[in-house]
Amino acid sequence: MENIDWGNLSFGYMKTDCNVRSYFRDGQWSEPQVSTSEMIDLHMAATCLHYGQESFEGLKAFTGKDGKIRIFRMRENALRMQSSCRGIMMAELPVEIFEKCVVEAVKQNSRFVPPYGSGASLYIRPLLIGTSAQVGVKPANEYLFLVFVTPVGPYFKEGFKTTPVGIFREYDRAAPLGTGTYKVGGNYAASLIAGNKAHEKGYSAVLYLDAKEKKYVDECGPANFFGIKNNTYITPASTSILQSITNKSLMQLAKDMGMKVEQRQVPIEELATFEEAGMCGTAAVISPIQRVDDVNENKSYVFSKDGKAGEVSTKLYNKLKAIQCGDEPDVYGWVTLVE
Repeated sequence: MENIDWGNLSFGYMKTDCNVRSYFRDGQWSEPQVSTSEMIDLHMAATCLHYGQESFEGLKAFTGKDGKIRIFRMRENALRMQSSCRGIMMAELPVEIFEKCVVEAVKQNSRFVPPYGSGASLYIRPLLIGTSAQVGVKPANEYLFLVFVTPVGPYFKEGFKTTPVGIFREYDRAAPLGTGTYKVGGNYAASLIAGNKAHEKGYSAVLYLDAKEKKYVDECGPANFFGIKNNTYITPASTSILQSITNKSLMQLAKDMGMKVEQRQVPIEELATFEEAGMCGTAAVISPIQRVDDVNENKSYVFSKDGKAGEVSTKLYNKLKAIQCGDEPDVYGWVTLVE
């Protein structure tokens, strides 16, 4: 085993031992098979390359104090990928095959699951692409589902800290009733230009407004948005937001903590009333927001003057991490133990 400095991993790709694949041909999915190749043999006319028939997921595995490996909310990811399949007319991947491939990929690469207490985790990337050759806008009749894994460090090297985000009104991530609710590559490609601009100006992410009226908060480029006020966890409802599995988990934990939970339209002016705000997703769990700058309007909404995360965000973050690593009981059946 090569010496991996678990405490200093970046959030990026590292070669592991193998990946797991299943093929859809003649109307059915093959049994999962293990591959040691990092390459995909793809026809130049594959639908994923020309018509964007591509979906992916992101989830994580952790080593507990007891030495056992835990995968977090795998079924939710399988169900969300099915929703993406329906959204862009790909062959729907059975939950059983998704779960089989994920568990097998983690098992086969178990030496790459970072140790307990390292702050690192095993990132799991399921990918589904249309592979049949055709010219003409119609769904493929052949697909490849693939799962690879890579050990990753914490999303922010400094740990759980606040960062500024910016609103750039001249860009939209996804249209209402478009593909915003599906996890497809095109949404991320559409966010690159605004994201790049944000990084150049010192922001960690873009906070997008609704594309139709520019009146309501939608989500951040790579994550859902939430705000805290009056013992209430508030997160936007919109027809162009990807339903974050982390956000879903945090809403449940907030209820457990005796908080009210509201999923509704969030007018941009309401940002001024939040005591705390954050982005949430698989990569960082929670990234607390220091302030939101509405760049075009020359307006700022500040949530942390000292750079520290708020009390509620910290509590939620610690609670979710504890469940993921097995430090607290998993009363919801969110965790899959890898035997």
